[in-house]
Amino acid sequence: MNGTDGRIQEGRTPGAAPKEPAPVHTFAVCAYGDSPYLEECLASLKRQSVPSEIICCTSTPSPYIRELTGRFRIPLYVRDKAEVSGKKENNIREDWLFAWRQASGRLVTIAHQDDIYRRDYAKELLRAWEAHPDLLVFVSDYLTLKMTEQGARPEPFSPVWLVKKLLRLPLRLTPLTGFRAVKRSSVLFGNALCCPACTYNKERIGDEMFSSDYEFALDWDNLYELAGRPGRFVCVEKPLLAYRVHAGAETSVCIRDQRRAREELSMFQKMWPGWAARLLMHFYRNAYKEYQTEEEADAEGRLENG
Repeated sequence: MNGTDGRIQEGRTPGAAPKEPAPVHTFAVCAYGDSPYLEECLASLKRQSVPSEIICCTSTPSPYIRELTGRFRIPLYVRDKAEVSGKKENNIREDWLFAWRQASGRLVTIAHQDDIYRRDYAKELLRAWEAHPDLLVFVSDYLTLKMTEQGARPEPFSPVWLVKKLLRLPLRLTPLTGFRAVKRSSVLFGNALCCPACTYNKERIGDEMFSSDYEFALDWDNLYELAGRPGRFVCVEKPLLAYRVHAGAETSVCIRDQRRAREELSMFQKMWPGWAARLLMHFYRNAYKEYQTEEEADAEGRLENG
């Protein structure tokens, strides 16, 4: 089925089923390439204690993705490289925007294919939304899963995790979380909100999202812009997401090709004077080591030691 947004939906016959009421929440999984972690991600969404709509969106369709989505009975939407936002490009922004537009829910989580969502993620989200109908962004704490030769190694504590947790403290002041200054405090000294742990209120935001030109800092810039809009940022300090760090992850790739450093400096310059932006960036770069695999850290060490 072709639409004006350039989508092809697989596995459904047009007109075969009556239109159902819009769901409250949608997990929109962005699948790119043949990630060995996609199955774990989809399984975690299917295991949610409170069911949500789940869709999978991709611009790189393959038998592997079709087999997994078919097995889990998850609708697959293929971006056929038609125009999504005025550009015929294949990048993160276009993929996220495509997934955002396919999601039917009033609340939408752009789920990352490498990560694992804990069983009560949707339950905690809906509880927060019921308590705060003006919710604009929901975010939870996370646990890092670092991939090693021996497999996944959970890291419940790290300096970066602790700093981010401290930067989110203002969001614990619930009566104040609708104020712009409080919302922006969580992104002023770096992005303290883990992107895949975020859910956005599509009913309030509309179809236009991710207007930033950044590739890596796209989520940070998007949150900075949303913090200026009416609505509340709600933070639940429970680790409802297992965030996977591995050599093939986009974060690691962006560190290696310097995109992350360029874009994060640009973000700091948007919010701070030049000298302050450079100072913050000096400390912020130290966090990059947290996203290295053991192999990358060993290679960097050998380079530094000559």
